[in-house]
Parts: sequence; structure tokens; C-alpha cells
Amino acid sequence: MAAGVPSDALGRRVACGTDHATVRYVGSVPPTAGVWLGVEWDDPQRGKHDGTYEGTQYFKCQHPRGGSFIRPNKANFGVDFLTAVKDRYGMSNEQGGTENALVFGKKTVEFVGMDSIAEQQRQLNQLVDVSVRECAVSHAGQKEEIGRTCASILLLLYCVVPRRKYIRHIDLTKNLISSWETVTAIASQVQNLETLDISENKMKFPSTSASVSSVFSKLRILALNRTGITWTEVLLCAPGWPALEELYLTSNDITVLERPGDDVLQTLKLLDLSDNHLLDGNQLHLIAHLPRLEQLILRNTGISSICFPDAGFGCKTKMFRSLKHLAINENKISQWSSINELDKLPSLRSLQCHNNPCMDTEKNPETLRQLIIAKISQLEVLNKSEILPAERKGAELDYRKIFGSDWLAAGGNWNPEKNKPSEEFLAAHPRYPSLCLKYGAPEEGELKGREPVTLKNQLLTLTIKCPENPEQKPVEKKLPESMTIQRVKGLLYRLLKIPGSELKLSYQSSKLEGKEVELDNDLKPLQFYSIENGDCVLVRW
Repeated sequence: MAAGVPSDALGRRVACGTDHATVRYVGSVPPTAGVWLGVEWDDPQRGKHDGTYEGTQYFKCQHPRGGSFIRPNKANFGVDFLTAVKDRYGMSNEQGGTENALVFGKKTVEFVGMDSIAEQQRQLNQLVDVSVRECAVSHAGQKEEIGRTCASILLLLYCVVPRRKYIRHIDLTKNLISSWETVTAIASQVQNLETLDISENKMKFPSTSASVSSVFSKLRILALNRTGITWTEVLLCAPGWPALEELYLTSNDITVLERPGDDVLQTLKLLDLSDNHLLDGNQLHLIAHLPRLEQLILRNTGISSICFPDAGFGCKTKMFRSLKHLAINENKISQWSSINELDKLPSLRSLQCHNNPCMDTEKNPETLRQLIIAKISQLEVLNKSEILPAERKGAELDYRKIFGSDWLAAGGNWNPEKNKPSEEFLAAHPRYPSLCLKYGAPEEGELKGREPVTLKNQLLTLTIKCPENPEQKPVEKKLPESMTIQRVKGLLYRLLKIPGSELKLSYQSSKLEGKEVELDNDLKPLQFYSIENGDCVLVRW
């Protein structure tokens, strides 16, 4: 092998300036003299061809213009992990002089007691959370060197911070690591490793199952974003992650999933598959039985539908039994039936679903939010915004009224013996029967369709009363249904000539006899609370 070219150069990752590439060829390229490296660039725009030069194919590239030739002296093959740590934190061992001493940059710190190293505590503490991002790490270095060196440093650290004895978190993102074996070699010398991020390292993973080691026995969080890993390779490696709780796999071109065996990923609580274009929504069924999965992130995965065929209308699925948080934003979900299906998830509490085609059917964001809340009974947070009890009640009451006419037309009836809505209606509104049980079937006077938006339809005739101030006579006012509670309060301050006090508003409706609903969110419009013509607004201060 030519000078300056490692013997294992083929397949190695290299840096050339700020660009990264993989070595695909080492050798001559006639008619030129000397050794060339044929590389496949991570950024295809950096290349010139597909590995073919003057009619001869020297290597292959995924992109037709993703490759080029460079001289070895232009390629950086990287450094070992420990060298990167010392360079990043400005630390080195110094021979001679005081027996117990560390060098921080150009300054030597003598270890003669607590005070002599206290001012360096911050630098030493970093060795518990080590970050060598973009430090050109390509290999582990000499066997056991990491363990020996870190042991002596951490012995001093233990004297300062007795509860933090070991490196527990390592950030190896965007380096020159080319294989999972290198990662294992580094981790094998670090005790009690809990968090490992090796994202943005294009590397080779095992293609066959290997014997399980204890290297990652305490690993809880693993990030493999933009590494090129497949789901099959994940499952081959997973037996070595017995305590893993969070797994991040974004942007890996994963298209198909497989069902994990009963002995892998059993402790997993969070899985992020964002920016992988899954073949279809049915792929989710293959991971639906992970027993402890609480959070599933599927942003921009290309799924167009979600269904749980094992459960009928109003029933809960046996899939994703522990799932509490789901993110399906920025996908291709075009039918509201997929949103209906989410009500079948028994533990779902939080949902992110914005930027899907089905959301475009409603132009009013408040109405859109109310529809989703009414369709998913146990939801507590929608698009990162908490759902308060009053908001849920208003959304469900409004849903019950809006689709009441459709319910009647589909065979619904106030007489329970005659109430037989069609399968089509139940498919479109699976929660409607439960809402009728909760609030009662809508009366004919309550039913309201989606009327044309006109000023007349938007005005509400309301009676304003002050129950704790009987000398204040009731006042009738016409107010826009889009008027916020804050603006209503401003109007009432002027109308009732109330001195500077904090107003408390609520309302009563003939449809809710004996009940009083508090208007507790100043930023919400009147329509949010399903206030109707003839209702009474109660003012207290």
C-alpha cells in the first residue's frame, strides 16, 4: 500500500475539507502516475462521475455523479477516540515533574489535595459527558488504551465528584466511523455507558446475527440517525441492547419493517422513525406489539392511512397497548377515518398530526382542533397544546350538534329501540353513540348544520346578567361568535361601568339546565364554548 494510505483503506470513511466520502478504490488510474483514491461522496454534487473514467469502471456509486478520484494526501483518515477527547478538552499527560499532575492546554495542575484541582472541576466533569462531534474519529486506538487512560483521569475526578465516577454519555456524531465494530471497540472500554449518539456516520452494520456481548448492557439511549442502517440490521444488533429505552433512526431510507422477536427491544419506550419513507401504514402493525413502547415518532414517513383491523367501532385495539405519545405530522393522511382509528389506541394521551391533507378540509383551525378532540376520547394534548376539560366538553357538544342531522338521516332516533344508525355513519363518526350516552341524544332544536358564513349567522343574541348584583338590570346584546372572551370582558367593563376588577364570566343554556359553564380562557372565541342564541352570560367580580 502506498505511503500515507492505511492497509484497510477500502471502505474507510475520509474527510476532504468539509466534505465526507467513502473510499471505494485504491490504486493507479492510467495514464496518470501514482496512487489515487476513488471515493463516493456523501454529497453527490461534489462528485464528477459514477466511478468510470476513460471507459474503465474502477468502482460503483449509487448516484451517477457521486464519485471522483483524489490523491491520498488530500484525504483525512481520522484519529483514534482518545486523541480526539484530549484534543477537544485540551488535556494531555505530562511525563516527569510532579507525580500526580494533569495538563489543561498549556497549564499544569498539580494534584496535592482538593483545592488544587477544584478550579478544574468543570473540565473534568466533561469527561462524564464526552462530546467529540466532528473530531474526525475513525477508530478506537490501541486496545485497552481508553480504559487505562480514563481510569486514571476518573480516579482524580472521583475525589472531586464522588457520585460521578464513569463516562456515561458519548457523542460521536458526524465523524469518520465506518463500521459498527469500531463503535463496539470504543464502547467496550467505557464502563456503564448509558447514552450513545453516533448519528451522521455512514457505516457498515452486521449482516448476520453475532454472539451477544455485555458491551451495551446498560445502554438506555441510542441515536443512529443518518447512518444508513436498515430495520433488519437493527434487529440483528438489538439483542446486544437489553436495557435500551430510546432508539432514534431518522433519515435512514428504511422502507419496510419486520416484527421483532420476543427477546429484542422489549424495554423500548421511544422509537423515532421520522424521515424514513415507509412502504405503507400497515408496516406499523409489525412493531405494534412492543410491550413498553410509549412514544412513537413518525414525522414525514409518507404514510397515507392508519388502521387497526382487530377492533371494531367503539372498541380498543390490542396493538400498541402502552403507546401514550404519537407524532404523525407531515404525512399523506387524507381521510378522517385514520383519525377515527386513533381512538382505538387504549393509552393514547398526546398527538401531533398537523400538515396532513385531511386537515385541509377545515379552513378554521379552531374547528379543526375541535373535530380531532371530539373524535379521540382520551386525548389530553393535541399538537403540543393541552386540552382543558372545558375545551373537551365544548368540542364534544358541538360535534354532537353539527352531525345530529346526519345521525337522524342515517337511522338515528331519540327512541332507543328505533336508534339504528347505518354502518356508513358509524364508520364516519364512531364516537357519536358514546357522545349521545354521555350528553344525551341531541334534541331537534339543538341540531345545527354548517350554515353559510354570513354576518347574520355569526351574531349571537345574549342576555348579560350580574347574579351577585341584583340592582344591575339584565342587558341584551348582539355579539359576534368569533369575539374572544378578553374582548367581551373589555366591552362589559364599559357597558356595566365596573371599576378596575377581575371579571369572571360563565354562561347558562336552556339545553344544559342547572349547569353553568365557566368562560375561563381569555384567548378563546365565544363559539369555542358552543354558546348559542338566547344563552345567558353571567358576570361576577
